[in-house]
Amino acid sequence: MKESPNLNYIQELSEGNKQFENKIIAIIQRELPEEIKLYKEKLKENNFDAASQSVHKIKHKISILGLQKGYSIAESFEAQLKEKSLKLQGEFNSILEVMLAFIKGK
Repeated sequence: MKESPNLNYIQELSEGNKQFENKIIAIIQRELPEEIKLYKEKLKENNFDAASQSVHKIKHKISILGLQKGYSIAESFEAQLKEKSLKLQGEFNSILEVMLAFIKGK
């Protein structure tokens, strides 16, 4: 079974404050597409260090959206990029697609 993004962590943090929840969601909706775009640009340029830094930033949003397995994959992929390896690129990109679809629906 695949992991699905959720708002559980955000709701836990907010303690029922819907305004706070909406603000966090809006930040993710604004920042995630830009961070993904930068990650892909850096990969195209074969700039593995910069791509790794982008994955590091994205990794935190993965965690916020409750994707524990996805976070682990991102952590491993971040380390692999530092070694110029793309082994987990497909899995990581799948996580990104799921996240983008989720935030567009919010």
